[in-house]
Amino acid sequence: MICIGIEGTAEKTGVGIVDSNGGILASCGNPLIPESGGIHPREAAEHHAAAIVPLIKDALKESKLNIEDIDLVAFSRGPGLGPGLRTTATAARSLALSLNVPIVGVNHCIGHVEIGKLTTGAEDPVSLYVSGGNTQVIAFESERYRVFGETLDIAIGNCLDQFARDVGLGHPGGPEVEKLAGKAEEYIKLPYAVKGMDLSFSGLLTAALRKYEGGAPLSDVCYSLQETAFSMLVEVTERALAHTKKREVLLCGGVAANSRLREMVSIMAEEHFAEFYMPPMKYCGDNGAMIAWMGQLMYKYGLTQQIEDTTVIQKYRTDQVDVPWMHKSGKHLVLPGKIAEKGAEANIYTCKWLNHEAFVKQRIPKSYRIPEIDRRLRKKRTKKEAKLLGEAKMCEVKTPLIYDINRKEHALVLEKIEGKLIKDVFEDASLDEIKVISRKIGENIAKLHNCGIIHGDLTTSNLILEDDSVVFIDFGLGKNSDLVEDKGVDLLVFKKAIGGIHYKIADLCFTEILKGYETADDYREIAEKIDEIEGRRRYTVNNTGQD
Repeated sequence: MICIGIEGTAEKTGVGIVDSNGGILASCGNPLIPESGGIHPREAAEHHAAAIVPLIKDALKESKLNIEDIDLVAFSRGPGLGPGLRTTATAARSLALSLNVPIVGVNHCIGHVEIGKLTTGAEDPVSLYVSGGNTQVIAFESERYRVFGETLDIAIGNCLDQFARDVGLGHPGGPEVEKLAGKAEEYIKLPYAVKGMDLSFSGLLTAALRKYEGGAPLSDVCYSLQETAFSMLVEVTERALAHTKKREVLLCGGVAANSRLREMVSIMAEEHFAEFYMPPMKYCGDNGAMIAWMGQLMYKYGLTQQIEDTTVIQKYRTDQVDVPWMHKSGKHLVLPGKIAEKGAEANIYTCKWLNHEAFVKQRIPKSYRIPEIDRRLRKKRTKKEAKLLGEAKMCEVKTPLIYDINRKEHALVLEKIEGKLIKDVFEDASLDEIKVISRKIGENIAKLHNCGIIHGDLTTSNLILEDDSVVFIDFGLGKNSDLVEDKGVDLLVFKKAIGGIHYKIADLCFTEILKGYETADDYREIAEKIDEIEGRRRYTVNNTGQD
């Protein structure tokens, strides 16, 4: 079975040919490089229209095949720029009809993950997918790829490109920012916006531009922007790795071309006792081979479409797609005996404190981060966590006792809670038990929010069930705020975390959490804010953009 894949989600046109065994027979591409400014959707579509036929000829020549040898046509159905998607789909339909072969539209984001797995041998990774239009932390769970973290506004590639355009570096900006970053002499403090496993780049972009406009050397601003943004990306990837307990990390997407990002992800994986994978550079950016390989996978499991069903989906979410070929790996994260647990920023060790069973939570240095960022975060988060653990108790929310604080080592000695993580409880509990526990969780979140406490990283890995009480741990990303926006984000972070690991009961859990949360002072306004914030995501289930 020979499949030809056509890619046209953004500015690069790609055509690839892959056989049913995963042999990549051809991969040809033609990027649109504008003379000035960014990518205009209509210009991208015109570029695809002009490039697709020549690229098909090039791919056939490279593969030493004739057009009659093609058995299947695949195309990128979304997400992407509407005009380009429609141009690509039209070309794919015409080709499939002329050859009288099946056609399948595929998800572009999953294509990046699958070509990464094909070319590296990774089995079940946590994937950091970074490109001009996408920033997602993806992992397989409950029969689909789940988005554990993503940008709440602009993608990392768009952030770098827009900065470069605004300071006169041209397009694409990522390589130019990387070059100048290598000439920097000083780090400039910039905002660091991580929200659970989600992140935001718009404020960082604005701050970087203001530093440059204020007279800071461009090389220093490029360096500071790159280090801050990439540290955020690697942190949320490690948080997903800790949450899922997987043993593999895959870096994919066009921004993977940045050598500093590759270095940072590789260091993180090694220090987290996981394996690091990255596809060859020619398969990191958008390419037709990944579309062709996705077509093969979908065809094998009967997921082709009729011509009339090949509409494009401009906002096509990764977690909308069934992936019956995918299975969880039997390999799980194995920690050294001295480490009881390992999170994204801290190691947990068992100890004794005045004859009491206790834990030491130490925020260890992160080698992937530069010292200026690392020291600031470790100091700030240790201090903030100690403060919020105490404040939460005053609000009648159960948290571990703090026995000691070691400021020099950025460590807390905490009471050992004799209970079970909610993450594990939900695996075995009945639906009625899950409802009761979820309501208790909601009631306690309401208590925190009524006291102006934002947890910052609500997941079922940061909650413990002790007897009939829910104990809240890990306030490192927390803060004090009475803003409805912050409370809504806090709950949305939790909703997404539940959806990633506990997909089959996620709706039930969150419904019951909100019922418990009804005691919150601003309940109605916050509930509406959750929907509003969720609607801001780049790709939303309720706005698929089919046409």
